[in-house]
Amino acid sequence: MKKSLLLSMALMGVFTLLKAQEKKELDREAILDMCGCYEITFKYTETFAPEIDYEKKLDYTAKALELALPIIDENDKISIQHLLVIHDSTVIKHWRQDWLYENQEIFHYDKDNNWTFSTLPADAVKGQWTQKVYQVDDSPRYSGSATWVHYDGKHYWENASDSPLPRREYSKRSDYNVMKRGNRQEITSYGWVHEQDNDKIIRKEGAEDVLLAQEKGMNIYEKVTNDRCKIAQDWWDKNKDFWANARASWDKVYNRKGDLTLLKKVDEKPMFMHFYELEKENASKAEISKMIKKFITDKTNVNAEGK
Repeated sequence: MKKSLLLSMALMGVFTLLKAQEKKELDREAILDMCGCYEITFKYTETFAPEIDYEKKLDYTAKALELALPIIDENDKISIQHLLVIHDSTVIKHWRQDWLYENQEIFHYDKDNNWTFSTLPADAVKGQWTQKVYQVDDSPRYSGSATWVHYDGKHYWENASDSPLPRREYSKRSDYNVMKRGNRQEITSYGWVHEQDNDKIIRKEGAEDVLLAQEKGMNIYEKVTNDRCKIAQDWWDKNKDFWANARASWDKVYNRKGDLTLLKKVDEKPMFMHFYELEKENASKAEISKMIKKFITDKTNVNAEGK
């Protein structure tokens, strides 16, 4: 009887492990399905405000052509770099998303260019993927951990995370300082959709958050032939070594295991403008790290000198 019970338990454990591996492969397939050349439509509209005298802002719509490249494809990590193609002739490095399996180290946006780092319990992230989103200069933006869902023919991941203001409002508005993003990324027959339910929040030290307004966002990615994005692929082939050095320099900062606060400007220029200059010079890892260090307001336990 004992042997039979032990055998049953062992078989159950093997079955559970195989199911987990099968689920993980479905997750990886869904994440990699976000790669390719896309025509994107961005649509945002404010839907609700608790104060009756709030003046609803104009809707935002835009279109773009973008290449999403898998620059790292490992068992527990997938990194996708997005590149914008402007007027079929100019390439701009856009955002990056890293996907980490059962990741425990994460940063959460607080406010005023400050990110709070924390370590999540292993059982809290079992079977989950962390999505870490980075800005055009590979500085942090937002991150969150959740489970990919594959059910009834649907494949999606959803999470709520605080973030800085989006680029479309960053230089235009100062009436709120935190966006709580409700993110849903769903794979479709034509590409994928990034659906958002966002809260625009006023956050002050020692006070409760105040909701200014809510908005609905739909970023619709429709896959097109890869030749439409050839100029972006060529650009990446030329510049990928510089950005690999940039990621390595940032990794030294992220490994600090502590909160991170970045200045908004150094020498009257935001960080992405400094990166454009370093990119033109094909700067070394040490030069990149030296520039990043200038933006860090608390340098305790930071080794950002580079090699």
